Amino acid sequence: MIEFILNNELIKTEVPTGSILLDFIRTNKQLSGTKIGCREGDCGACTVLLGAVNSVGSVDYKSIVSCLTPIANVQGKHVVTIEGLNLKEGLTSVQDAIKNNNATQCGFCTPGFVVSLTGYAFNKNTSIEGVKDAISGNICRCTGYKSIEKATEDIEGILVDKDDSDTTKWLIDNKFIPEYFTEIPARLAKIQSKSVCNSNGIIVGGGTDIYVTQADKFQELEIDIISEKKDSSNITIANNTCTIGAASTVSDILNVSELHNYFPELNEFFKLISSKQIRNMGTLGGNLVNASPIADLSIFFIALNSKINITDNKENNRTIFLKDFFKGYKSVDLSDGEIIRELTFSLPDKTQYFNFEKVSKRAHLDIASVNSAMSITIKNNIINDIYISAGGVSPIPLFLKNTCLFLRGKELSSENIRKADCVLKEEISPISDVRGSKKYKQQLLSQLYYNHFIKLFPSVINISDIK
Repeated sequence: MIEFILNNELIKTEVPTGSILLDFIRTNKQLSGTKIGCREGDCGACTVLLGAVNSVGSVDYKSIVSCLTPIANVQGKHVVTIEGLNLKEGLTSVQDAIKNNNATQCGFCTPGFVVSLTGYAFNKNTSIEGVKDAISGNICRCTGYKSIEKATEDIEGILVDKDDSDTTKWLIDNKFIPEYFTEIPARLAKIQSKSVCNSNGIIVGGGTDIYVTQADKFQELEIDIISEKKDSSNITIANNTCTIGAASTVSDILNVSELHNYFPELNEFFKLISSKQIRNMGTLGGNLVNASPIADLSIFFIALNSKINITDNKENNRTIFLKDFFKGYKSVDLSDGEIIRELTFSLPDKTQYFNFEKVSKRAHLDIASVNSAMSITIKNNIINDIYISAGGVSPIPLFLKNTCLFLRGKELSSENIRKADCVLKEEISPISDVRGSKKYKQQLLSQLYYNHFIKLFPSVINISDIK
């Protein structure tokens, strides 16, 4: 039995653990404010808030798309739909800002916008950029977005004075959320420890990959949620090594402030990876095991020469390099009963440089046509070590072994960089598909390869050197 709180109601249900949260909300509970849109996590019309008890006993909220959420993932948590945000009297501050700025027309997408913006209000250190990013996964066909942007500015104008010492009370007092939110931590504490883990079920992470293409298949299945594995969401930094649990989401990684000291552009890199809602859901382990040739996290972490620890149901462990994990198209080095436990990589020092590039049909919120990352260590102008990864040019997320071997030990010069590009072109095997032709992908990766060096070493090479 799955137990959670839906708005202000305690839910106990025996629907299959693989059931989709959106369908439960609309069909089982008749809450039609949460809309059915794309069913691919792309439009944001089905956005809800998901609250979970944190280590100090309060509840952290984040926006998610309910169309890709297996209901097992809400066990012991608080799910909030648009109906659960309504006040006893009048509009909420978010609803009021949308109304005052004429930021809604047909209204189909509006509940999703309201929920996303309300979820953002729980954040510390809010900003104009942050509040706009909160609705990066919400699509509106009517307004042209300018009226919505004005509404977000009004909302941020209120949040500037937020008291983060008691966020829930402040949000209630300022009409962002209803009063029943104060009771949620104590109510969740009574059900949080109960598990719905099914040792015989298919293991699922956030669902953001598998539920796009196989939602119907999983609707009637019992599944096993990776987040219920012990310590699966832990992220630690110790002894110059970062360890990330397989159930950690993209947002979890972004929220580790110390990582930004090593990767100052981490926010910009990860904003290329889907929308806010998907970053709040998609897990590291799920992204790796999905084995997509263009998986952004795979490309990112291959370039850091990461290792993954693999365990089975008997707690046997083995460790391999991530670059060796992918065996063929959608094929990985996992035996029956094995799962990824965690990923580790060495944190860069001052001689190491890193960059991530991605090009897709849309500038943002799209899967890559081609993506690439590079980590390079320079000592006395010599390339001491280098790791370059590429997606969209091979059946697997590809480590450019031959290109790196050519460059390693050589002087960092425009001539050597150009020569290595010839090696790169021989190492890849793109195919023509809906994301672009074979020739286009080959040329695109070559450009991304040069972009790494132009961005990191502008005094060594620039655009004029590669024309």
